[in-house]
Amino acid sequence: MPMPKADVVPAKGRKRIAVLVGGGPAPGINGVISALTLETRNRGQQVLGIYDGFQWLMAGDTAHVKELDHDDVSRIHFQGGSILNTSRANPTKKPENLDRVLAALEALEVGYLVTIGGDDTMFAASQLAKRAGGKIRFCHVPKTIDNDLPLPGEIPTFGFETAREVGFGLVHNLMEDSRTTNRWYFVVVMGRSAGHLALGIAKASGATLAVIPEEFPKTIHFQTVCDILEGAIIKRQALWNRQDGVAVIAEGLLEHIPAEEMQGIEGARIRHDDYGHLRLAEMDLAFILKSQVERRFAERGAPIAIVHKTIGYEVRSAHPLAFDCEYVRTLGYGAVEFLLNPSPEAASLDGALVCEENGKLRYLDFATLLDPETGKTRIRRVDVTTPSYRIALWQDRPALLARDARTPQRALVRRRRK
Repeated sequence: MPMPKADVVPAKGRKRIAVLVGGGPAPGINGVISALTLETRNRGQQVLGIYDGFQWLMAGDTAHVKELDHDDVSRIHFQGGSILNTSRANPTKKPENLDRVLAALEALEVGYLVTIGGDDTMFAASQLAKRAGGKIRFCHVPKTIDNDLPLPGEIPTFGFETAREVGFGLVHNLMEDSRTTNRWYFVVVMGRSAGHLALGIAKASGATLAVIPEEFPKTIHFQTVCDILEGAIIKRQALWNRQDGVAVIAEGLLEHIPAEEMQGIEGARIRHDDYGHLRLAEMDLAFILKSQVERRFAERGAPIAIVHKTIGYEVRSAHPLAFDCEYVRTLGYGAVEFLLNPSPEAASLDGALVCEENGKLRYLDFATLLDPETGKTRIRRVDVTTPSYRIALWQDRPALLARDARTPQRALVRRRRK
C-alpha cells in the first residue's frame, strides 16, 4: 500500500471530497475512483482517498488517507481490485463508532463523502448522513457482483457483468471437462442474498442445473437441496443415459438453511462477519453437498465421483469489461455532480445513491432504499415471474433449474414432445 498522506491542507474555504470502499471487491471500483477524482480536480477541488473502508475512521485514525491527483488515477480504470483497498468494518454496530467516523471526517475537513459498496456500506452511509445532520453530504455508488441492490428496473450493479462473464468462461470450460470425463461438477457461486450471479452464469453457459434461493420458501432444508441434486443426476442418467453434468448453486442457500441442520456436518464452520452475516466462504458448501450426495449413491451401491468448486474470489477483482469500464465512469461523474452541483431536488438530500437509467443520472434518497420492516437496505432478488427466468427454466436442456429437477414429469413431457 502506498504511504498515506494526511498533511495536505485543503483549499481555503473549501471542503474536500473523500472516497472510500466497503465490502467485497468488484470489477470497476478503480474506474469510479478515477472518474470522481478527475472530475473533482477539474472543478478545482481536492479528493482524499481513505484506505480500508471505515476501518481506521472508526478508531478515530486520520492517518490512513492520501490526496489523489491525476497521476494516481489517470489509467487505473482498466484495473481490477481497489487502489484504496476495502474492508467490512461496520460503524453501525455502535453509535460511538458513527460519531468517531464523523469526527475524523470533520478533522480531515471533509464536506462530502463518496462511499463505494453494497447494501451494508450503503446502510452505513445512510446512518452517517442521518447523524451528520447536513454537515457532511453523502453519495453512495452501488457496487456488488451479487446484483442485489434495489436499482430501478433491470439496471445492474457495476461489477456484475464482468463477474458473470468470467464465471461463464469458467463454467463453460467445466461443462466440456464434465462431458469429456463423464463426471459431475457441483459449482457454488457467490451471492449472499440473491441468485442473480449463479443464474446468469448457469443460463449463459448452458449448465445442467441451477439452484437459487428464490426457488424456495423462506426456509430451505438442507436435505431438500441434496434431494434436488441427487434427483437431477438420476434423471439425467435415466432419460439421456448421461453420466455427466454441472450444477451451479448459489451460496446464498446457506442463509436460508436452519443452522441446526448444519451442525456436525463436515466442512460446516458457522462464523459471522462484522455485519452479522455468515462467513459463507468458510462453510465450503460445494464440498458439503458433494460429500452428502456421494454418500447417498455409495449407500445404494452405485458410487459416483463429484468434483466440487467455488467461484467467487476469481471474479471479484477481475479486470472490468468495457461495459463496466464505461458504466463506472458515469457513476463517478454522477457522484461529483450530486455533491458539488446538485439540482434543486438533489440539493434537498443529505445523502443519496447514484444510478444511471435510460442514459440519465438519477439520485435515490437513502430513505426510499431501506426496508421498513428490517430498517436495512432492501434486497433485489431474482424475479421468478419474468420471461427471462421462464426462458432459463424451459430452454431445451434437461433440468436447468431446481424446480425442473424436483418435478421429473415436466422433463418427461418435454422429452415426448421432441
